[in-house]
Amino acid sequence: MDPSHGAGERHAAIRLMNHIHVVSRIFAAHLKGVAHGYASDNTPDTPEPRALRAALAEIDRWYLDYLETISKQALAELIAFTFTDGDKGCMTRQEMLTHVVLHGGYHRGEVGRMLTGIAVSPPWDTYAVHLHRAEPARRLRGERKSIEIGGGSRI
Repeated sequence: MDPSHGAGERHAAIRLMNHIHVVSRIFAAHLKGVAHGYASDNTPDTPEPRALRAALAEIDRWYLDYLETISKQALAELIAFTFTDGDKGCMTRQEMLTHVVLHGGYHRGEVGRMLTGIAVSPPWDTYAVHLHRAEPARRLRGERKSIEIGGGSRI
């Protein structure tokens, strides 16, 4: 986003992306069983976009690596933790991972609406797009088949 166009929306979008990052780091710490060091679910300062992008890529890589090594049994393990507001919580590892994914998607959707509001096309940030970009051969698998769904409609 051009810093001179939609400065308020740009700042809010960066703050939301930073919030996603902080929450992802907090839950990574819970999964590791270590202190996260955050007093809130966002930082007082607003990071520069390049630094935030690098930090988001780093925590994303951590989660991908974590998923490569975690067992099904460990995913069901309950973990007690404390939220940044002091409330107690307890979730399975699988629930924590699901939360991180859904939380990030929710807020990225908010950023997309902000972009649309200032006439900037948001990126295609969907799971289906990700899968087909990550594995282009998926588009070539199988042949198109028309199937009947409820009410006689066909897709």
